[in-house]
Amino acid sequence: MVELTLGHTPDADDAFMFYGIASGKVNSDVFDIKHVIEDIETLNKRAIDHELDITAISAHAYAYLSDYAILRCGASFGLNYGPAIISKKKLTIPELSYATIAIPGRLTSAYLISRLALGNYTDVQKPFDLIPSAVRDGEVEAGLVIHEGQITFDSYGLLKVLDLGRWWNDITDGLPVPLGINVASSKTMSYFQIKEFEQLFKDSILYGLDHFDDALEYAMTYSRGQAREVIGKFIGMYVNRLTIDMGAEGVASIQRMFELAYEKGILKQNISSLIKD
Repeated sequence: MVELTLGHTPDADDAFMFYGIASGKVNSDVFDIKHVIEDIETLNKRAIDHELDITAISAHAYAYLSDYAILRCGASFGLNYGPAIISKKKLTIPELSYATIAIPGRLTSAYLISRLALGNYTDVQKPFDLIPSAVRDGEVEAGLVIHEGQITFDSYGLLKVLDLGRWWNDITDGLPVPLGINVASSKTMSYFQIKEFEQLFKDSILYGLDHFDDALEYAMTYSRGQAREVIGKFIGMYVNRLTIDMGAEGVASIQRMFELAYEKGILKQNISSLIKD
């Protein structure tokens, strides 16, 4: 058996995707998997330091990695929806550019896309689940929300002032919003081991979709107190057709994000050519 360290987040969509493996319903005779559960920004940093064999990362973080291959399955793409910037009052894009905005991390894809939309702005990093309350309580003028916060922000009495999913859709002629991906180490794993794990992971995702209620029940253990209908809606949004296989459409969206970031001077190198179908 080959021992693998597998990094993923405690977010409901990741839990749903790994339910088949974690429950033992989808088995491997090849791998002995050690699950490493951390928030996405921690996993981004651990991947940069090459500490994990396989891990979930923000698509943005791939710009700073070496010796990792992108898996075709397990990615999170928004289909004309995605992260949003919220506030207590209506703000225009020029006003947001001068606001202090709470963000979930500078390596997140949401942050990169917000920079593409707004340019430079003053940011304050906060745990993603505390951003809505920080905006509500006046600690910051606005907040960049990801995960369930995209669905529940209005329960804090807040407004969506910039829908980054729709903004991205408009400027890319309908490409999906590239958010999370999974990568495997080409330094510690052979090509055949990577493909073997990729099939195992795909089988786990398909098992979850075929046994939705059971996988949702498992995901609820990572729900952070959110209602079942919120978690079910969130999983339905981000475990979609591109999660099973990102295909040419998903690859093109990641390439486009890196091209735009290079054109705007956010990234020093254009790495879009490294993202291959």
